Amino acid sequence: MLKKILIGLGIVLIIIQFIHPEKNESNDLMYDISTKYEVPGDVNHLLQVSCNDCHSNKTEYPWYANVQPVAWWLNDHVVDGKKHLNFSEFTKLPLFVQNHKLEETVEMVEEMEMPLPSYTYFGLHAEAKLTEAQRKMIVDWAKDQMDYLKQTYPADSLAFPKKNGEEPNK
Repeated sequence: MLKKILIGLGIVLIIIQFIHPEKNESNDLMYDISTKYEVPGDVNHLLQVSCNDCHSNKTEYPWYANVQPVAWWLNDHVVDGKKHLNFSEFTKLPLFVQNHKLEETVEMVEEMEMPLPSYTYFGLHAEAKLTEAQRKMIVDWAKDQMDYLKQTYPADSLAFPKKNGEEPNK
């Protein structure tokens, strides 16, 4: 009985190797954050190694991304990451959302919630493990971009729209 279960499991594992999710490799930069915001080289490097695999339209896939069910798990992380923040489509968002995403970037990096610890487990993506100085660099950059928005656009364009007569979020 155990032999039949193991054979069945082996067959299932072989079959699922042929079912792959679509890869995140478009690299369309038309609405990339760098088209509107200044992204210094050192910050850009940190975003590339620590953020862009899950938060852009260009994921650099490791070899194990071709093995199921790991590929599905990775794909789920990428889809979820892009749902929350996509640097490749950043300027497509309304100004108040761009401002809010920069604010969230500050919060997530300061609170060490990003990059996810699982991204650097077992020495994987070693460059993505940010030092305090690197975290500060990203946070300062995001705050500078928020200041740029405040200096360039009217305050009401950076606040979420009013709902049912409520005051906008400040």
